[in-house]
Amino acid sequence: MTLLAQLAALVAIVSTAIVYGADAFFALVQRPALARVDDATLTAVMGNVHRVADRRMPAPGIIGIIAAAVAAVLAALAGRPTAAATAGAAFVLLAVWILLYLRISAPINRKLTAAAAAHETPADARALQQNWDRIIAPRAILQGLAVLALGLSLIS
Repeated sequence: MTLLAQLAALVAIVSTAIVYGADAFFALVQRPALARVDDATLTAVMGNVHRVADRRMPAPGIIGIIAAAVAAVLAALAGRPTAAATAGAAFVLLAVWILLYLRISAPINRKLTAAAAAHETPADARALQQNWDRIIAPRAILQGLAVLALGLSLIS
């Protein structure tokens, strides 16, 4: 049972790290870079990035959260309470991340994707991006903490 819990934690780490890496990149690199472009470029770039990302990123995100839950349950069944608690904490962090994404980021993604597909620049493109930007650092922090918690579950 312990080995299965550890394998689930490893799957969760790898999957979550994909999303963490993307969010960290956006927070550290893309956000300040996009602040230097005009609204039409911002709309075209972010609309197309979201079009692709919103299709491809759910898989690692879903795998990560399910694997974190499985790791927590299996660690508990194996009598490893600390590992269960840290994997469970990762699950909670990932659940909060999903809520932030669904409530704040996803609606903005859809607006920018639709505008880019129509080759239009919304009058509020910069405000949309600023609202998206304000949540990317907390998203990256949540993902990073989840990866850390999952790593701790392996050594607990």
